[in-house]
Amino acid sequence: MRKFFNVQDIGDLDKALKEAAEVKATPFAWQHLGKNRTIILIFFNSSLRTRLSSQKAAMNLGMNSIVLNVNGDSWKLETEMGVVMDGDKPEHLREAIPVIGSYCDIIGVRSFARFESKEFDYGETILRQFVEYSGKPVISLESATVHPCQAFADLITIDEYWKKKVSEGKTSKKRPKVVLTWAPHPNALPQAVPNSFAQWMNAADVDFVITHPHGYELDPAFSGNAPIEYDQMKAFEGADFIYAKNWSSYTEYGKILSKDRSWTVSSRQMAVTDDAFFMHCLPVRRNMIVSDEVIDAPTSIVIPEAANRVVSAQVVMKRMLESL
Repeated sequence: MRKFFNVQDIGDLDKALKEAAEVKATPFAWQHLGKNRTIILIFFNSSLRTRLSSQKAAMNLGMNSIVLNVNGDSWKLETEMGVVMDGDKPEHLREAIPVIGSYCDIIGVRSFARFESKEFDYGETILRQFVEYSGKPVISLESATVHPCQAFADLITIDEYWKKKVSEGKTSKKRPKVVLTWAPHPNALPQAVPNSFAQWMNAADVDFVITHPHGYELDPAFSGNAPIEYDQMKAFEGADFIYAKNWSSYTEYGKILSKDRSWTVSSRQMAVTDDAFFMHCLPVRRNMIVSDEVIDAPTSIVIPEAANRVVSAQVVMKRMLESL
């Protein structure tokens, strides 16, 4: 594996889920792969789960990890080609990336959408330069359009809890109903998490529905043929998993079109589900995205979901090490 951006990069999902279960059960079994290997984790944006889970996954595999917080630990980096560098950025990615590549075996990059240019963001301008100039395998640790490590962890979590629900006789359904719901937020957030979640759920063996107000349609390249239901209560009916997330408009790029608090996930909506599990990638704004009573309920699985970020990252790193 040379890159990890999209669901296609992981290959067969059943095989990936079995591998994830093995990694979770015996996390230190592949330390020989990482011996004398180094991963550099580059953060253009803040992180808690992504940074810690990536470092933990690397440690489990016996790798050294180096973290670089751009604009804090290094020179400010110019990211666009053809510009006259007469501002506050003394170094260009074109030189920085091959230097970084010479110091490591794998690179992870976190760089959010800027909302300055839809073309720049959806062209994955920064991430593509790391692929082109580093000569090393590259992992998206959340880019302008995708967050694959999160989506893989989400799928692992859904698989685990669906099997538990089936084994305990709490359902007779063959496939879980999974709902991605927009929820209000005070700021304009990127589409990366919902894009990846939609992409992975479309590829998984689930009944997938997206619900959001008009104007919040995702890029069809990610939402695919998933049904869109503009009535949130109708979308929640009979659901087994509710995944809440805010995102700004894709069509009116980066704009906040609504802050309708009736979309906040509360016991009112959860009451029409099939005793659904609540999911969120975190961090979450309580009583904006989700009410206290829902996120603190026994059916909230946001913490196990976050814990599985180590597992998803480790599977990806393991496969990259195996390909070196």
